Amino acid sequence: MEWLIPGIWLYVLSWAIFLVALVAIPANRKPGEATAWLLLIFAMPLLGLILFLVLGSPKLPRARRARQRTITETIADVVKRERKNPALQHMISPEVEARYQPFVCLNQNLSGIPAFSGNSVELLADYDGSITRMAEDVERAERFVHVEFFILALDKTTEPFFAAMERAVQRGVPVRLLMDHLGCMSYPGYKEMLERLTRGGIQWHLMLPFKLFDGQWSRPDLRNHRKIVIVDGRVGFTGSQNMIDKTYLVKKNLKKGLYYQELMACVRGPVVYQLDAAFRTDWYSETNVLLDRQTAPESGFTPVEAGGVLCQVVPSGSGFESENNQRLFTGLFHAATRRITIANPYFVPDEPIIQAVTSASQRGVEVTLVTSAIGDQFMVFHAQRSYYEELLKAGVKIYLFDAPCVLHSKHFSIDDDICVIGSSNMDIRSMLLNMEVTLVVYDRRVVADLDPIYAMYIQRSRPLRLDEWQARPALQKFYDNTSRLTASLQ
Repeated sequence: MEWLIPGIWLYVLSWAIFLVALVAIPANRKPGEATAWLLLIFAMPLLGLILFLVLGSPKLPRARRARQRTITETIADVVKRERKNPALQHMISPEVEARYQPFVCLNQNLSGIPAFSGNSVELLADYDGSITRMAEDVERAERFVHVEFFILALDKTTEPFFAAMERAVQRGVPVRLLMDHLGCMSYPGYKEMLERLTRGGIQWHLMLPFKLFDGQWSRPDLRNHRKIVIVDGRVGFTGSQNMIDKTYLVKKNLKKGLYYQELMACVRGPVVYQLDAAFRTDWYSETNVLLDRQTAPESGFTPVEAGGVLCQVVPSGSGFESENNQRLFTGLFHAATRRITIANPYFVPDEPIIQAVTSASQRGVEVTLVTSAIGDQFMVFHAQRSYYEELLKAGVKIYLFDAPCVLHSKHFSIDDDICVIGSSNMDIRSMLLNMEVTLVVYDRRVVADLDPIYAMYIQRSRPLRLDEWQARPALQKFYDNTSRLTASLQ
């Protein structure tokens, strides 16, 4: 009978875990996410409990969230003060069309950042060409350079950018650089890159460094996914592209000939001030140093008009109390009257997003999704595929970008006058966990500039038909549907 005792205790422990999980997990958690965690714990109590303790919290530690609130309040105070400046009022307090007002108001309430006019936006769809442009602007830096990437690697493609940063330091220009710890450390030459940055006099810090015993524990997959470059406050870059060779230097990519297609936006005007505010937020979070005219006088700058485009930057992520990008995206999809065109590599939507997209199509809006025919992440790729049938039945047009290229661009257009460009995927991770940055552009000319890029994507894609998709092999359906069950956990 003694051999039964361990089994009894294990049975009791399992039921104790079940009961505690039923009480604790659904509290202040989305139903889909809570259900996924409960299913995992009921299927594998001990393993599920361990995974929940490690990965269950979708928010950064309280101290980090407090810093986000501090910087948000600081931004609001600065904007309030600058609005009193007669020379800046037409840019930072512009007259906003009634159509745009709800989104401008929403985004400002979420992040404290209003819409600024007086900007120019240039779209950069050439991978190597965008790195060249960023390096050229750093070469012309006179006051400061701020750089932030999820993935930063030193290779033949990025060498000119590193050299430009070093020469800027030699000219006496401060260069501050942030990179995601886990996002960078797995790529070749990581240690050598850090040594070179240090030798070059570049002030660098790791974002969300993975440390077990620093008193700031958070789930390790809460990552900073932003891509930002600011030079002198006069020009900024943001979008989907990391600072690495387009093959990502991964052996399996090189073997398959796989490479990435991206889109970056080069902006000038007062919106650069907003991008820099996102960088300063992350600098403050990682260093506890708030860059202002006292701590970094060279980085303070006054917005300068550069065009006639109305723009707004929307930071989002686990440092905020709400899902800023999800609320923005959902609102824009519901507001569309003619067309929605989406380019995104990871379309694994939660309920609000999928309902907004499909209902838009069903009410007569032309909805097009361009995504990759191949994936670089097995579970996410198959979870995404599980949504195709629902989308196709609702009338959404799906185009699969030809292999071996991965369409990694992250942008969408609403009708003919609003577009969104940034680092955010259309998956639960980017909506809830990752720290992202989004550029919202309210301008017909910029949307028109995006149209040839979409046309190029579609020319390099094949349309997906419903009958074809329903006839795919049973094993693929199994992978797709089981991966979908874990979408809330990915």
